[in-house]
Amino acid sequence: MTEVHGLARPIVAGIVTALVGVTSTFAVVLTGLHAVGADDAQAASGLFVLCLTMGVASIVLAWRYRMPITVAWSTPGAAVLAATGAVEGGWPAAVGAFLLCSALILLTALWPQLGRLIARIPPSVAQAMLAGVLLPLCIAPLTGLVENPWGVVPVLLTWLVCLRLAPRWAVPLAFVAASVVIGVHVATTGAVIDPATLVPRLEFTAPTLTFGAVVGLALPLFLVTMASQNVPGVAIMRSFGYEVPWRPAMAVTGLGTAVGAVAGGHAINLAAISAALAAAPEADADPKRRWVAGVSTGVSGIVLGGLSAALVALVVVAPAAVIPAVAGIALFAAFGSAVQQAIDDPGERMPAVVTFLVAASGVAIAGVSAAFWALVAGLVVREVLHAGRR
Repeated sequence: MTEVHGLARPIVAGIVTALVGVTSTFAVVLTGLHAVGADDAQAASGLFVLCLTMGVASIVLAWRYRMPITVAWSTPGAAVLAATGAVEGGWPAAVGAFLLCSALILLTALWPQLGRLIARIPPSVAQAMLAGVLLPLCIAPLTGLVENPWGVVPVLLTWLVCLRLAPRWAVPLAFVAASVVIGVHVATTGAVIDPATLVPRLEFTAPTLTFGAVVGLALPLFLVTMASQNVPGVAIMRSFGYEVPWRPAMAVTGLGTAVGAVAGGHAINLAAISAALAAAPEADADPKRRWVAGVSTGVSGIVLGGLSAALVALVVVAPAAVIPAVAGIALFAAFGSAVQQAIDDPGERMPAVVTFLVAASGVAIAGVSAAFWALVAGLVVREVLHAGRR
């Protein structure tokens, strides 16, 4: 009994990690999946399989290596999907891009030089690209105030008050406020939710590959997943005294991404934003017992996957601008961090500015998304400015 009682803290920490991770950013994931062509059933399937694969991956890694390793879906990757929009070949080509992303993640496990090559991309340029991708999503709560003030104001007020009183729960409670708004909307308009749509199910799609999907979606998705999730995730874990085994971690997340891709899951990776919730001393005073929080996170994520279809049903009946507002505020912190890292070094500022502007423009050339061209533009400007200085 004493041992069980002693494990209560890491178990609760894992539950909190999963709750915060899922409720904070599921709207971003659904926005991204819908943007690249998924219908409601396919988006629900994608959300469901992401919960399953990241849950299993968390359990496997935490149990095997006795570390509080947690796996999450790629929130920056979902933002890339939202910014990219429909690609040549539609939803099947997007699924093909997800599979290619998984193959590249697996390649970093088999060929460490690829990981080192990604690490050579200047952080300022990588973060500027991410900031540019996030900007349109982060503006959505503001445009929503004009479009539907009665629906968006309660969400923003809840977020702001909780940001002051309970920052960790600000976005989840903003989603609760959005759910109340949706409930009132359903009650007053007579909208009907089909009970059959509340049951989670997997929708499989045969993948295809097109040039636009490979260059404009798969490569940016892989790069932001690595640069904004996996690499920072390792660093965060190291700050708490844990050395994440790189190859096994990439192998597990790469395989998980591959398994989930055909059911609509875009990518899973080492948790970065929520990693500290399971790895910090608050999870357990004894670092050797915090691995339980990683297992608890995985189990909780699988359980929450059972709510995936219900979450999509809420999105379907939501009044205008409410869900985009939740998705936008969920990305405020990531946007602020990306901007700070992009312009932190005065010598790297101009390439970062160019990268940011190209990514934020949303302009696609030759069927290739702005995210890819942003990287190209930033690296070209940086090379011109730094030529001869090395």
